[in-house]
Amino acid sequence: MHQILSLELSNRKAYHEYFFEATFIAGMVLAGTEIKSLRAGKASFNDSYCFFDKGELFVKSLHISEYSFGTYNNHEPMQERKLLLNKKELQKLEAKTKEKGYSIIPLKIFLTEKGLFKMEIGLGKGKKIYDKRESIKERETDRDIKRKYGI
Repeated sequence: MHQILSLELSNRKAYHEYFFEATFIAGMVLAGTEIKSLRAGKASFNDSYCFFDKGELFVKSLHISEYSFGTYNNHEPMQERKLLLNKKELQKLEAKTKEKGYSIIPLKIFLTEKGLFKMEIGLGKGKKIYDKRESIKERETDRDIKRKYGI
C-alpha cells in the first residue's frame, strides 16, 4: 500500500502583495535531486517571479535547497526553472505581462496524484499601500467575528 502525501508549499506573502486576476497550473522541469528536496518540503518563494525568454516561461529566484544526500550531481539551489504550459496560455500570459503593472508570481508548488510536481502561478497586479491596509483590516474583522461567534 502506498501512502499518499498531500504535499503543498505555498507563497502566502504573494496574496498580501498582489491582486490576482487569473491562476494557471504549470508543469515544472526539475532534476532528480530537486524532486527529493521538494518532497522534503525544502523550498522558499522569497522574491520569486516568472519571466518570458524566447516565448518560454521560466521561474527565477525560487530556492530549492540542495539535497542533503546528493553527490556531485546535486542541483544549483537558485537556478532558473522552466515552466510548462500550453501555447495559448503562454501567449495570453505574455500579452498581459507587457501591460503596465502585471507580473506572474508563483503561488503554490504541489504534488499531483501521479507523483508530479506542479506549480500554480498567478497573473497579478501589485497592491498599493492603502490596498494592503484594507486587506489587513478585513482579515482582522473576520477574525474578530469568528472569535465572537465561535465559528
